[in-house]
Amino acid sequence: MTWDWQVFLNDDGSGRTYIQWMMDAWSWTLAVAGCSWVVAVSLGGIMGTLRTLPNSPWLVRLANVWVELFRNIPLLVQIFLWYFVVPKVIPAFQQVPGFVLVVFALGFFTSARIAEQVRAGVQALPKGQRYAGMALGFTTAQTYRYVILPMAFRIILPPLTSESMNLLKNSSVAFAVSIAELTMFAMQAQEETSRGIEVYLAVTILYAISAFAVNRVFGFIETKVRIPGFIVAGGTGGGH
Repeated sequence: MTWDWQVFLNDDGSGRTYIQWMMDAWSWTLAVAGCSWVVAVSLGGIMGTLRTLPNSPWLVRLANVWVELFRNIPLLVQIFLWYFVVPKVIPAFQQVPGFVLVVFALGFFTSARIAEQVRAGVQALPKGQRYAGMALGFTTAQTYRYVILPMAFRIILPPLTSESMNLLKNSSVAFAVSIAELTMFAMQAQEETSRGIEVYLAVTILYAISAFAVNRVFGFIETKVRIPGFIVAGGTGGGH
């Protein structure tokens, strides 16, 4: 077997080289993943918090429905629903770019998983944290904002890191609706050049670099916000 890495310097027929095309595709992958992450963390934080409210059963049920709905439908099906079905049902969405629809699908799917992590993080805290906020005269919203959520998000950073890396990898399903990201590039470039090994290996390396960067960024954040002496054990937590 012979390697031909110079294939990336060839013209792709549009005046750019394959390596330029691959870099453009990488930027689209990062854009899809980054925008979806913002949607996922925002909605996941809200829904996860609602699932732990002590005196709002209807909000808890609403958040539970959200989580069960979006995490039990396969991601690829959700992509197709957003891209093909929603614009037919809601005509206003016909003017929404496909990139945005994919971001919604990927963000909503991931938000359900992050919501479960937030719920677990909040419930892992000692009940004394909530009581302390109440003793200080905080409202429920203030207790969550200043006491509970800052602690909970520190606890869930490790699983949130994994979920963020999964989101990056899941962005590859955007090829199914012709978003020009890395997987779409790999499929088309392999077809045009017949150099599948080089193309897929290069794309694999870019995915690995991206995932490793996400891991390192979250690892750095975790070391900076770690609470000294705080221990979570048996799902209940404890503090010293």
